[in-house]
Amino acid sequence: MIELENITKIYRMGKVEVPALRGITLNIKQGEMMAIIGASGSGKSTLMNIIGFLDKSTVGSYIFDGADVSRLSDNQLAEMRNKKIGFVFQTYNLLPRASALSNVELPLIYSGGSQKRKRTMEALERVGLAARAKHKPTELSGGEQQRVAIARALVNNPSLILADEPTGNLDTVATGEIISIFCQLNRDGITVVLVTHEMDIANQTQRIIRLLDGKVISDEKVV
Repeated sequence: MIELENITKIYRMGKVEVPALRGITLNIKQGEMMAIIGASGSGKSTLMNIIGFLDKSTVGSYIFDGADVSRLSDNQLAEMRNKKIGFVFQTYNLLPRASALSNVELPLIYSGGSQKRKRTMEALERVGLAARAKHKPTELSGGEQQRVAIARALVNNPSLILADEPTGNLDTVATGEIISIFCQLNRDGITVVLVTHEMDIANQTQRIIRLLDGKVISDEKVV
C-alpha cells in the first residue's frame, strides 16, 4: 500500500538547513495497524504529514497504492487524500459552533458526495455517537469530541487512517475507548497508523516503528 524509500526532509530557515527526516525507508501493508513512536522532535509528525500528502519530501520516493506521489499534481494529491485517507489529530479540529453531525459531514460537502446525511449518521454510529449527533463540541466530553473527529475521518470510507497523538488530551478511560475504536476499524480492514509517544498505546498495535533524530532505529512486530 505504502512504499517509502530514502525519504529525507530538510527545512530551510534562511541559510540554515534543519533535517527532520534522514533517509527513511518503510513499507506499510494494507490492513496493518502500526505505531510510529519517538521523542518530541524525532520526526514522527513530519513522517505522518508526508504519508498523508500534507507535506513533500526533499529527497526520496513515495509510492501510494501503486501511484508515484512525486508525479501527481496538487489537485490529484488533494483528491486522493480526500478519498483514501482519514486524519485524526490531538486537538480534534472541530468547528465549535457546528453540531457533531455537521462536523462529520464536512468532507462530503467538499467532495460533493451523495447521501450525505445517511453516510454521516453511519460514521457516527460506528463510533457510538449517533445519539449525540445534534450536540455541539462544547456539549461533548474530550473523548466524545475525538470520536466525532474519528467519524469525520471515516465518512469518506478511507483505506488509511492517520492519527497524530489522538489520545494526547484524554484521560485513561477515554484513551482506552479511542484505541478500542481504532482496533475495531482495523479489524474492519482499514489500515491504521498511530503517531504516539506512549508505549502502552503502541503495544496495542501490530507493529512499532521507532524514530530517533529523523531515522528509523527499530521496526518490530508486537507479540
